[in-house]
Amino acid sequence: MKKIALITTGGTIASKKDRDGLLTCTEMKGDELAKLCELPSDITLEVHNLFQLPSMHLSFNMLIILKNKVGKLFQDKSVDGIVITHGTDSLEETSYFLDLTVGDRRPVVVTGSQRSTESIGSDALINLRHSISVASENKLDNIGTIVVFNERIWSSRYVKKVDASNLQGFNAFGFGYLGVIDNGVVNLFQRPLIREFYDINDELPPVDIIKSYIDADGKFINAAIQNNIKGIILEGSGGGQVSPLMMDEVSRAVKKGIKIVITTSSEEGKVGFSYNDKGSAIDLYNQGVISGFDYDSKKARIKLAVLLSANEENIESEFLK
Repeated sequence: MKKIALITTGGTIASKKDRDGLLTCTEMKGDELAKLCELPSDITLEVHNLFQLPSMHLSFNMLIILKNKVGKLFQDKSVDGIVITHGTDSLEETSYFLDLTVGDRRPVVVTGSQRSTESIGSDALINLRHSISVASENKLDNIGTIVVFNERIWSSRYVKKVDASNLQGFNAFGFGYLGVIDNGVVNLFQRPLIREFYDINDELPPVDIIKSYIDADGKFINAAIQNNIKGIILEGSGGGQVSPLMMDEVSRAVKKGIKIVITTSSEEGKVGFSYNDKGSAIDLYNQGVISGFDYDSKKARIKLAVLLSANEENIESEFLK
C-alpha cells in the first residue's frame, strides 16, 4: 500500500464555472478532486488544502509556506511521495523552487490542468491520477521535484508553459521529457544528472526580470536600484547581448552590490562570449555581471533568489552546474 500526500493550491484544476461561464479558481477542494480520480485501491491519499488561488496570485512568501509544508509532510516516513496541484501560469516557477529547496529523496510531483473538470475534454483528473501514480513509483527515488502533464514527466529546471490553452501546455525545448505514463504505466527514460539542494532561510529576497530589446535603456534598472532590489535577471538576445543604452545603469547597479545575471531569450542555446561590442556578454561579464548559462529568465530568477537566501558565496559557479 502506497501513501501519497496531496497538497492543493488552486488553479484551473480546482476551478468551476460561474454564472457567466468564466472560471473561478477557489471552488474545488482536494477531497472533491480526489474522489473523481478513481484511484487504484493500493494507494492511500492524504489531502491537505493549502491555498485556493490562481497561480499568478502566489508570492515568494507563499512559496516558503509551501516548501515548509512539504518538509513537514516528509517528516512522516510512511509518506511515499507528494503531489501538488497548481495553476499552470506559474507552475514552472514553483516546481523549480521546490526542486532547489526540498532535499528529500522521495518524489514531489507538481501538476495542474489547462481545462477545468467541467470543460469538455478536461485534462484535470487524468493529470492528477497520473501524478499520483508517478509519485508512487520507486524508480523515481531521488529525482527531486518534477512536473507531470499530459502523460509526460518533465524536469523542473527546463520545463516551461508553451501554450496558453492547448492540452500539451508544457515543453522543454532542446531537452525533452524524462518519461511518459502509457496506459497507466510509468516509464522513465532518463533523469537529471545533477541534484541540487540549497538550505535557505524563511525569506526570499526580491529579484526582478528586465528584458532587453532595440533601444532599451536603463530606466528599469534604475527603478530596481531605487526600490532596493537585491538581484536582477537581464534577459538578453542571442548569446546574451543587451542594448548598449543599458550599460551605464548595469555598471551602477553592480557597484551598489546588486547581483545581476544575464540570460538569453532564445529557446535553445546559452550565454556565450562571442562578441566584444558594448552590451555584449563579455562586456557585461567585465562589468561584474554573472553568466546565466542556459537558464531562461524565470528559472534564473528563482535560482538567484534561492542562492541569495542560502547565502551562497560563489553564485557564478552555481549557475554553471
